[in-house]
Amino acid sequence: MPPLLDCLRSVGGSARPKEVSDWIARELKVPEKVTQATIKSGANRFHNQVQWARQYLVWQGLIDDSRRGIWTLTPLGWKTHLDAKSSREVMLSRVKAYQSVQKPAVASVKPADEDMPLDEAQEQSLLQVLRSLPPYGFELLCERLLREHGFEDVSVTQKSKDGGIDGYGVLRLSPFVRIKVAFQAKRYKDVVGRAAVGEFRNALLGRAEKGVFITTGRFTSDAEAEAARDGVVPIELVDGDKLVDLFESASLGVKPKQILEIDHAFFDQFRGR
Repeated sequence: MPPLLDCLRSVGGSARPKEVSDWIARELKVPEKVTQATIKSGANRFHNQVQWARQYLVWQGLIDDSRRGIWTLTPLGWKTHLDAKSSREVMLSRVKAYQSVQKPAVASVKPADEDMPLDEAQEQSLLQVLRSLPPYGFELLCERLLREHGFEDVSVTQKSKDGGIDGYGVLRLSPFVRIKVAFQAKRYKDVVGRAAVGEFRNALLGRAEKGVFITTGRFTSDAEAEAARDGVVPIELVDGDKLVDLFESASLGVKPKQILEIDHAFFDQFRGR
């Protein structure tokens, strides 16, 4: 919790989830074997722990959760500095409050993944659905996703003649400028390394001006460095977390559902009276 608050303060008060996890890993010098470990659902364990820390801070009124995909400090969060002891007290108090309210209902309700908050479990369920698709079906779905996000003339290459490229599209930057984009779509559960990104770039040479590598897994730091290397065809990396956000923002393959959650901060004002 303390480094999460420090991160948001250092970047101006708000950031995307992956940016927060990357900042914490970098500042705390977390070993890659820790940042790349997964839980039983296939989700990244380190990012999952950061998400849990964020949830406790939301319950504490230190982070605003009104905007999906952006973590923002509240005025109280800006001026609150936690240490290990106070963080543990926050966690224990929230767990106790949550259990006291949820206890009558939990007998008949089992979370989809006990390691995660329910909203994150839903995101992992979407990733599991994506991973269950056949390779060509996933490529066709990514074609649809790109089209929903503004790409034109999107098409999937023939399965036997893709040459390391799964499809092409055109991105219009202005009425006068269009760029040809090639994409690769891979249903990985684990991490994608530097070699895979390098092979994709080699396939792009002379065939596209930009690449998009889409995966249901995660990219290593070396893969991210390779994608951002200067002097070569740029590659945009879309990992599982970002992929879920893209499906949700386009309302593609998901249905809206109203969910009520307990506002613990509201009840806190009546405790101890």
